[in-house]
Amino acid sequence: MAVGPSEAPGALTVRGDVVTPSGVLPDGLVVARDGRVVWVGPADDAPLGDLPPAPPAGTRVLPGLVDLHCHGGGGASFPDATGPDDVRRAADEHLRHGTTTLVASLVTAPRAVLLARTALLAAAAREGVVAGIHLEGPFLSRARAGAQHPHDMVDGDADLVRELAVAAQGHLVSMTLAPEVPGVADGGDDVLAALVAAGALPSVGHTDASAERVDAAVARAFDLLATSARARGARPTATHLFNGMPPLHHRDPGPVAACLGAAARGELVVELVADGTHLAPATVRAVMELVGPDGAVLVTDAIAAAGMADGDYRLGPQGVRVEGGVARVLVDLPGGTPGTGAIAGGVAHLLDVVRATVAAGVPLLDAVRAASATPAQVLGRHDVGALVAGRRADLVVTTADLRPVRVARDGSWVA
Repeated sequence: MAVGPSEAPGALTVRGDVVTPSGVLPDGLVVARDGRVVWVGPADDAPLGDLPPAPPAGTRVLPGLVDLHCHGGGGASFPDATGPDDVRRAADEHLRHGTTTLVASLVTAPRAVLLARTALLAAAAREGVVAGIHLEGPFLSRARAGAQHPHDMVDGDADLVRELAVAAQGHLVSMTLAPEVPGVADGGDDVLAALVAAGALPSVGHTDASAERVDAAVARAFDLLATSARARGARPTATHLFNGMPPLHHRDPGPVAACLGAAARGELVVELVADGTHLAPATVRAVMELVGPDGAVLVTDAIAAAGMADGDYRLGPQGVRVEGGVARVLVDLPGGTPGTGAIAGGVAHLLDVVRATVAAGVPLLDAVRAASATPAQVLGRHDVGALVAGRRADLVVTTADLRPVRVARDGSWVA
């Protein structure tokens, strides 16, 4: 085992190949007390009397992972939650697989539903079950609806943003929006301004906008964040880059080119659902090479089906069918025949996404950083995301091929 045999109460010692911000430390040791990391270094140099026994060859120790975009798991869905047990069930599914900091995502829905679900998630955030709330909509492009229900998409409404911010009680992290939708990025008291004033990050997504329009919206969001005392971070984000957007074309570059350019300049962070379904491995590798692990975050976009068998599930107002590990919206085909349409989120855990990213040719250190330190920075969290002294003792022990063995959060084993 990688764990010390005689740990004192409140202490934790974990041995293995430790993934630190600067590299992988062979036969390293992480020492934690009272929920905080107090020492990281070579096992032979550890400030301990008795070292934990050497773990199986190839055992890795990763920082707890941070997922900025997750709709559910374990059979429970944040957009469909009716009480705290549903929220905890979904969060616990990902916690057991190494995601120790998770932002709960909602989908486009009527105003009353959004306000009720936001209030429910705010209570969970106060208890530490989730790390915040991400609203994916409702100010999105019907042309790029994906798994979102176009019927509930509306023009930009700064007053609705303010109502949602009140319901979130300080836990609204981000909102996905389409810059071309009226009222979103027009200037003055628009959605961008209302979000930043509420301490939330604008996130470009589900958009059919031109590159020029996205450039202008990102520049405005970046400037607003730079001058806001409430901004949790300096950079807006892009929701699941490539998905919910027109494809990159050399004469019509669209949102993809604009977002990549902004990320390369350090003005934006792009999300990648690098689960092997949403993006080809070569696409993931190319983006990481272009913008680096500080300009991209790995996310799951997971739905209730994460960790579950194939079958039928819900994602807000939409029915979803999972077949062969791929989730798609249930639709009526011509003639009334039932069928499936757009991809409807993911079914992977974030550690699965890290593993797929490494398999795509991205260095382990970069893949882990994009799933821990960089999303923690986006959240404005300086207490999680890395195995360094002073941070919260969140860690994941894995096999050499990045399969979970044990998970600790706040210095205590949870799986």
